[in-house]
Formats: sequence, structure tokens, C-alpha cells
Amino acid sequence: MDPHDTAARLGVPVEEVDRVHRLAGDRPSAPLPAKSDAPAILDRLAVRPDDAAEIMAGWPDHDSPLWTPELRWLLDRSTALVRADLGGHAWLPPGPELPRDRGPAWRHLYVYAYLALVDVVVGYHRDHGIPDAVSWTTLADLGRNLAVDRRMHREGWPVMQSWLTLHARGGVYELGRLQHQRGGTAIGLHVPESGPLTPESVTASLDEARAFFPRHFPDEHYTAFSCGSWLLDPQLLEYLPADSNIVRFQRRFELEPYEEPEGLDADVEALRFVFRTLTTPLDRLPQRTSLQRAVVGHFKAGGHLHWRSGRFPL
Repeated sequence: MDPHDTAARLGVPVEEVDRVHRLAGDRPSAPLPAKSDAPAILDRLAVRPDDAAEIMAGWPDHDSPLWTPELRWLLDRSTALVRADLGGHAWLPPGPELPRDRGPAWRHLYVYAYLALVDVVVGYHRDHGIPDAVSWTTLADLGRNLAVDRRMHREGWPVMQSWLTLHARGGVYELGRLQHQRGGTAIGLHVPESGPLTPESVTASLDEARAFFPRHFPDEHYTAFSCGSWLLDPQLLEYLPADSNIVRFQRRFELEPYEEPEGLDADVEALRFVFRTLTTPLDRLPQRTSLQRAVVGHFKAGGHLHWRSGRFPL
């Protein structure tokens, strides 16, 4: 494998190819499920029919003309890269961002890597006594993210492909309303798109996590819940009613001193989460919810949101 030639053929920086080659090395990859089994697996992963049809159309059959040698190399090594960190819980990009307008093989390469790792991570879950229901609910975030990416006209995937490596390594678990990420001394909280963020649903999810982690990861010792998000920006209190779900979620946390995060734009993340668009002009954004009105009003006033981190005792 010539990294410069491979990078040129993939249309990505050579440094990205070098990174995959270095991290994956000669570590074992994982095979894709049988193509005949794929529709049922995609359905179990909550992949919508339109996305599933694209994935099946680009399937990496051994004789598929869609799959060039460099694409096959990247699929194999990115799968090996993620598998090598099974049980990890840090942010892990699986490979370079690809030009996704070149067809389904390019658009869904990291989806195929995810599918290849489903059996691996389900086995990891079972080794830790995690019920299949939790496994499949967690892994079905794939379908949710593909649907969001489609709504965003393919603008969302660069972030999502890295986020989903947490699921494929056993680093995050969906327990009720919230997703819970392992790591350090605090369980990291994430808010998926799955209905109202009511105080009752949040409390139930936290209670489930308090029992889940000591049971399935007894060697890990957590003392707090933590969250890093623009949702914790106190500026939102100026726009939202005091009894709103976002305000009541925010008030659970003791905020840490503000530090501008490198490479993370809270305004972009708010647009991605609230409106599922990065390019629609402010005047054309919907304002059906109090959160949508708050974000638009803040931006129109010339304000910016900040990424804040907070925690509260377990």
C-alpha cells in the first residue's frame, strides 16, 4: 500500500491515510454479515427503507465494480482500527472524510464498517452481562443518525461517523431517554433525538444508569454524571420559560469554568441539533418550539452560544 497513491485515489490528505495505517497496523478486521442477513440487521438497527436500499445497493460484493482496491483497503483497515479499541470510550474518528457524492460505496463505507462490528460489540456486551435489548437499542442509533444526515442533505455525517464508533466499541449505552458514555470518574450524558426531555424521563434514565454501570462494569468507579453541550449555556435562560425541559435539565448541573473548546463551534452544533441544517438562512428557520425561537432570537441579536460543561453527583 502506497499511502500517497491511496490518498490521491481516495481524494483525502495523505496524513489521514497514514493515521489509519498506523492505528490499524496488521490488527484483525471483522467480516461483514452475509448479504442475505443484512436487511433484517438493518431493520433491527432502525435504518429507514430509503437508507437501507442505498446500503444494499452499494454492498461490498467481491465482484462489485463500485469497490476499488483503495476503498476495500480503507474498509478493512478502518474496521480493524475501531475493533482494536474494543471497550474504549474516547472520541475515535474511523478514517478520513470521503467525497460522498461518488456513490453508495463512498457514502456508506463507515456504515459497512459499523455493520462488520455489530457481532463483535454484541459479543462484548454479552461478556459483560448486558441484555440484548440494551445492546440493540443502543446500536439502533445508526438508523437515527442516517435519517438525520439525510434530513441535513448529507451535511451531518462527518461528526456522526466518529460518534458511532463509541457504540461499536461498547463505550456508550442508551438507557431510557439519555445515552450514557463510560470514561474517567464521570458518566457522560448525551441527549438523542427521541422525544421530550422531561424531568421524569431524565430521572428514570439516571436511575437506570446508577444500577447499570456497577452491575456490568464493576471495576469502573463513577462519582458523577457529566455533560458537555451548548444546551448548558446559561444564556438560554434569558429566552426559555423557567419551567421548560431544557432549563430544568440545565439546572441539574454545576457548571465548570468556561473554556473555549478547540475545534468545536457551539453555534454550528446548535443549528445541527435544533434545526438539522447548517445552511438555511436565519429568517427561514422554523420557530415552532421555544428552543427554536430562543436560538434564532439569540443569533438575530448578534449573540453566540458557548459550549459549557457541568456535572452533578452520582
